[in-house]
Amino acid sequence: MQNQQRPLYVRDILSILENFAPLSLQESYDNAGLICGNPEAEIHSVLLSTDITEEVIDEAVQGGHDLLISHHPLTIQGLKNLRPDSYVKRCLIKAIRHNLNIYSAHTNLDAVLHGVSGRMADKLGLQNRKILQPGGKLFSLCFYTPVSKAEEVRQAVLGVGGGHIGNYSHCSFNQKGEGTFHAEAGSHPYVGVIGTLHREEEIKTEITVPEYLLSQSIETLLKVHPYEEPVWNIVNLDNTNPVTGFGIIGELAEPADSLPFLQQVKKTFRCKVVRHTAICKSQIRKVAVCGGSGAFLTSAAIAQGADIYITGDYKYHDFFQAENRLILTDIGHYESEQFTKEIFYELVTKKISNFAIQFSKVETNPIHYL
Repeated sequence: MQNQQRPLYVRDILSILENFAPLSLQESYDNAGLICGNPEAEIHSVLLSTDITEEVIDEAVQGGHDLLISHHPLTIQGLKNLRPDSYVKRCLIKAIRHNLNIYSAHTNLDAVLHGVSGRMADKLGLQNRKILQPGGKLFSLCFYTPVSKAEEVRQAVLGVGGGHIGNYSHCSFNQKGEGTFHAEAGSHPYVGVIGTLHREEEIKTEITVPEYLLSQSIETLLKVHPYEEPVWNIVNLDNTNPVTGFGIIGELAEPADSLPFLQQVKKTFRCKVVRHTAICKSQIRKVAVCGGSGAFLTSAAIAQGADIYITGDYKYHDFFQAENRLILTDIGHYESEQFTKEIFYELVTKKISNFAIQFSKVETNPIHYL
């Protein structure tokens, strides 16, 4: 943990958040990241919110906060002007006027194992969890290092975050062999002599790296490798990354009767109302969840044998997909994502102590119920 002694900058907080939920994981339509502000700006206080509204901006300004972090971006579509004719533009104008930095982690936070859906699973006490619909490319990064430096280089590359397979870390394959090269005029060989064919005992190392860590892994390799011209290659794997994607499926510690479980879901997520299909299961053991709009994962929940699937934003015709194979449950978009503030808080306070970070007190759910 970093004790907050030196000045903190926006980029310090962004580094923490993006190490957990890299921006490269966001969907192509999304606008996660620093929406407004300067990564080099010094900050003293952070406000956390699920959404950004004019009331939240006012709260941030009046509270003297330098950085506002939200789950939902203020805008996903581009703006052609900054006239104050919509709440989005008025929010941006006020934020700029008061030097308020705004950052959002949206679908990138949806796409990690311990992100939005993971927090839903936490609240329900799900065990034996996995991503409901895994996604994200995997690559095999292969490089050759002289034996004397092989461990140092391997550990540096693994330190970026690759080499994770399930609950195992620092996974790699290493094979000893012989490399040859002929250093030409103008070269500066680490070993060998210019103008002479050199043979060097080397280690071939292969590490599985997710796409979002590939560039950083290669950059680290080139930085720490002793050779002037390291030999490396990447292979695009057909495997999908099991720890990125959408939704979570897991199991309850003990089976629960369906109606009491639905009532517990309503209480846990502070729902005014819960919409669901027919209670076709007497007991619930296997539970699938997805924060936000998760109707697109219904078939995945069915295929993986979920007894109930909990998400938000189901349309009328979406409910027919259940066909008495599971209970489809709509708790509301906001209700399923309201705990993102907790994720932000825990990420930042785990790394930085003695720092002012607060939850917004504004109720941002735009939907009201009679």
